Amino acid sequence: MIDKKSQISILIISFILLSVYFIPVWKIDLEAPQYPEGLGMNIWINKITGDLNTINNLNHYIGMKSIQPDSIKELKIMPFVLAFLILIGFAVSFSGKKNYLLIWVIIFILIGIAGGVDFYLWEYDYGHNLSPDAIIKIPGMTYQPPLIGTKELANFTASSLPDIGGYILIASGIFSVIILLYELKFKKI
Repeated sequence: MIDKKSQISILIISFILLSVYFIPVWKIDLEAPQYPEGLGMNIWINKITGDLNTINNLNHYIGMKSIQPDSIKELKIMPFVLAFLILIGFAVSFSGKKNYLLIWVIIFILIGIAGGVDFYLWEYDYGHNLSPDAIIKIPGMTYQPPLIGTKELANFTASSLPDIGGYILIASGIFSVIILLYELKFKKI
């Protein structure tokens, strides 16, 4: 059995994860001289908001695919993945079983890795598979936004960073690992 404090901490983490349904997880901001106020989009677990129409219109000129949230399968799947993660967290908290805690942490880590890899691959496809019929062509130029950080893309500066929901997911994952390590070190399985 895991420590009572660990059970309560896992319960709190699970409840905090519920907030991710109501706040953006990731943000991509674009700055350029012709857009001094900047452009941006917020990625939620089930939608994309922000200056999507303007970004799609600009991307058309360089041959990038239009971002159509309804066609992005991850936006349909992620609410269920998060619900699964939360339910396992509740199960760990109420059962107090160390094996459930280990499974929850492994699943948490695997979901985080899979999400990062999937997002990178989506960005790669989006920025590299350009239409040969593009109005503006710069030989050798690709437009993949950074996974995390800032990058110059032609005359735009693109920044890609977690939004508040992303920070909540990252912090929750870190705290779940800390709880597991505490249980492994001080409460031998």
